[in-house]
Amino acid sequence: MIELSNISKKFDQTTVLDDLSLKVEAGSRTAIVGPSGSGKTTLLRILAGFETPDAGQIVLGDRVLFDQNTFIPAHERGIGFVPQEGALFPHMKVGDNIAYGLKGSKEENRLRVAELMALVSLDNRLASHWPHEISGGQQQRVALARALAQKPALMLLDEPFSALDTGLRAATRKATADLLEQAGVATILVTHDQQEALSFASQIAVIRNGRFTQVGSPMEVYSRPVDEETALFLGDALIFPAQVNGGVARCCLGDVPVSHPQQTGDRRIMLRPEQMMIAADHPQPTATICEVDFTGHLSTLTLTSPDWPTALQIKTLSQQHWQKGASVRVMIQGQACVLAS
Repeated sequence: MIELSNISKKFDQTTVLDDLSLKVEAGSRTAIVGPSGSGKTTLLRILAGFETPDAGQIVLGDRVLFDQNTFIPAHERGIGFVPQEGALFPHMKVGDNIAYGLKGSKEENRLRVAELMALVSLDNRLASHWPHEISGGQQQRVALARALAQKPALMLLDEPFSALDTGLRAATRKATADLLEQAGVATILVTHDQQEALSFASQIAVIRNGRFTQVGSPMEVYSRPVDEETALFLGDALIFPAQVNGGVARCCLGDVPVSHPQQTGDRRIMLRPEQMMIAADHPQPTATICEVDFTGHLSTLTLTSPDWPTALQIKTLSQQHWQKGASVRVMIQGQACVLAS
């Protein structure tokens, strides 16, 4: 387990991290997600030992890595680090990249490299290749094997999949998550990709302006974001003003049950697009399709209704009967999230 307590960092007079606290359990995967400039990379560099915080404490297991009296340098922390695009040594072959830093004999290192390559599903014959001779996905696996070679207690991943093609990114991410889980290594992934964070992690920490706005499970932060900015950052969201009372929000769509029944008054509520059910040929239509943006699997429908102050755009599964001018009924599944004021 690694625990950060009250970590702060300034560069000149600019506060980059402001009193951050976070706990990552052994063997778990945490994704730190936020917009550019929110402090993600600085936090990762502090954890790795490349930067020194101004205040706070970092404890890995039962070992203090940083406090007001202690600073353990990067090479003594036992933390693995996989940077963006892998950063393999171009003048060293794949096997030598993985063996970098190993202290055993030549034969021991060779066996360890073969073991690590099998662990990350790489053909051992690639050990004699140069980094530029293998694919981007293979390079990322080599970088991961190199980091795992040191048997780290914690793995730090700095947007390691961002340079890969979409299909390869998903496959490499899944393989990496499975591998780290099997190895029992606690992992912290830094990314600006919301979908990547939600699919990879068991815990999401949303950072904005140097502070965590919300920490929780992927389902919790996605379905119950604390505020509007967090809701919109984590995916498509529909935000409505509403009058909330007795566990029900009254808005332009009608009465919607809410997930925070104790909250009342004039509020703003959030629904995710997948909660919106659109029925064609319904005997009691409530809206008209005025535009269809077809993108294959999904379509974005622009809907209007005399009861709505503005048009509503809803992303939904494509169907042949989504036609401009068609009358439909809009229904809601589940509960709306009441956002913080």
